[in-house]
Amino acid sequence: MRKKSISRFIFFVLLSLLFFSIAPVSADEQNTVLVVKLSNAITPASDQILKEAINEAENQYYEAIILKLDTPGGGLEETFRIIELIENTDVPIIGYVHPPGAKAWSAGTIILISTDIAVMAPNTLIGSAQPVRLSEPVEDDKLINALVAFAREKASMHGRNETIAEEFITKNLNLNADQALDVNIIEYVAPNSEELLKSVHGTVIKGKELNTTEASIEYYEPSFQLAFLNIISNPLISSLLMLLGIYGLIFGISNPGYGPEIFGLIAITLGLMGMGFDVNIAALFLIIVGAGLLILELQEPGFGVFGLAGVVCVIIGSVLLIPMDYPDYFVPADVQIDMAIAVIIPSIVILVLTIIAIQKVMDVRKKKPVIGEMIGDVAEASDELSPSAQGYIRYLGEFWRARTKDGIIQKGEKVKIVDKDGPILVVEPLEVEDNSKEENKDENN
Repeated sequence: MRKKSISRFIFFVLLSLLFFSIAPVSADEQNTVLVVKLSNAITPASDQILKEAINEAENQYYEAIILKLDTPGGGLEETFRIIELIENTDVPIIGYVHPPGAKAWSAGTIILISTDIAVMAPNTLIGSAQPVRLSEPVEDDKLINALVAFAREKASMHGRNETIAEEFITKNLNLNADQALDVNIIEYVAPNSEELLKSVHGTVIKGKELNTTEASIEYYEPSFQLAFLNIISNPLISSLLMLLGIYGLIFGISNPGYGPEIFGLIAITLGLMGMGFDVNIAALFLIIVGAGLLILELQEPGFGVFGLAGVVCVIIGSVLLIPMDYPDYFVPADVQIDMAIAVIIPSIVILVLTIIAIQKVMDVRKKKPVIGEMIGDVAEASDELSPSAQGYIRYLGEFWRARTKDGIIQKGEKVKIVDKDGPILVVEPLEVEDNSKEENKDENN
């Protein structure tokens, strides 16, 4: 009986040790912070990356998330989804404009003032949140007032300066880290993540006191699918993919059988994925019309009015294809101009190269085959030739493999090219034709 009790006790101890070894580690015990980077434009992939990171942080009991921002802005709809994710999670989200020299403009500014704790590295900038369309300020009071109300509400929720939040939009205000701290739009200035964690230690966020002085740092790596989507959803990349795809189709339709139409369909599909299938129909129509005009022009010699009109349509469509207009895209005016230039220049280069390539292929297709031009011409035998013994003939300074149709031809004799057998030319003595002509003349006489 005593042995059974001891056995049960040992079994209970082992079971307890096993349970605690596999039980989830609490936040205080783990004491780890997850760093998520949102660099470049805010795109349809950005909110998915943050969503995936928050799910990981919630399941693994991370102390907090540091959301590193270095962005000129981006999609307003994606921005709203990111802010919704920040507000709906129990994990504290620390917005951090980093590294030194980084900026969080427009949509990035709105995201920063919506985080639980806002931090900037020295020599960083926020602001430039005035809505613009094709580099011109938006004058629609309804749109402006709605954005101002939203920004003020987010600043108020976190005890930040509502007036400054409004001036980011109405006055296109820009602030560096020290200025932002002075006017109470951020809470801390920190040169690196380690100093940031020391600064926020002990802060109570979402009912939780942060214990971050000795916290370890882990960097979130998005899944391959999201990483790929993040690349192709960049407005410049997705726009160029669309353009490459359309030029591929132009080339393929003009010269079927070469395969560029397959590449074109793949590129267009990737471009549509990157844009979230939200494409400017007018821009796409202009590009298609331009492509049609170019194909029409390439069917005729010269480069006339159809070609010029096609080029103009494609370039205008290329510019309009970029999602730059507010509220679809929330970036400063100078960023919009840079994006337009960045698409116009490659589109012109690609267009010129496509036209040259198509013209070359069209020239080849119209050109008479070389073998066809050789039939009936005179050459010289460089070897002894017979129907079964191949050799070489010399034609216009080049050597070609050949055999005779009938009989034997000696080296140095003049021959006439009469046919071809695959890559082998078929020849006959030049005298055959001459003799037959003489015989015909005698018969006529």
